[in-house]
Amino acid sequence: MALRLITDAAVEPVTLEEAKAHLRVDHTDDDAWIARFIKVSRRNAERFLARALVTQTWEMVIDALPDVAPYAVKIPLPPLQSVTSIKYDGEDGVEVEYGVDSYDVDTASEPGWVVPASTWPTTIEAINAVRIRFVAGYAPGTDSPVDLAANIPEDIKGGILLHLAHMYQNRETVSEKNLIIAPQAYEWLMRPYRIDIGMA
Repeated sequence: MALRLITDAAVEPVTLEEAKAHLRVDHTDDDAWIARFIKVSRRNAERFLARALVTQTWEMVIDALPDVAPYAVKIPLPPLQSVTSIKYDGEDGVEVEYGVDSYDVDTASEPGWVVPASTWPTTIEAINAVRIRFVAGYAPGTDSPVDLAANIPEDIKGGILLHLAHMYQNRETVSEKNLIIAPQAYEWLMRPYRIDIGMA
């Protein structure tokens, strides 16, 4: 399985203003740095959690569709908002889009699932023969920029802020005492939301 990011997040879980308040920064000199590392901290959290935090579009590429019951395909990076399309290479090698009425999507489970109404179509026997495009991330509260990340748990936002603060205060990989810096507080905050990839 491979994952391709199609459309990255348009907003971040914390705003520049929230980050500066947490860092106790009252000037604008570091705004560009802070904004850049808000994204870095969000992506670090997403890797740790095996989640998508804010709305983004991904494509999952797999070699084949399951041919035994219950035929379900697990969609990574919960929470799943929707499946945009399922495309596959038919036995003749020509790409076909599977009809949206031919499968059901479970967005309540974490991770989410997609299941055919009956059975999956037959694909060519080749690598990367199936491409499932989906939208993942906590759904926005409203269209207001302030509310777009409203549904992300506060523990996760807190972990992102702690990670950001650590990077802001420690610009190198080792401390003055030559000890490797290994911040763990932000992981403790977020751990209850972590998806166990092996068991999910």
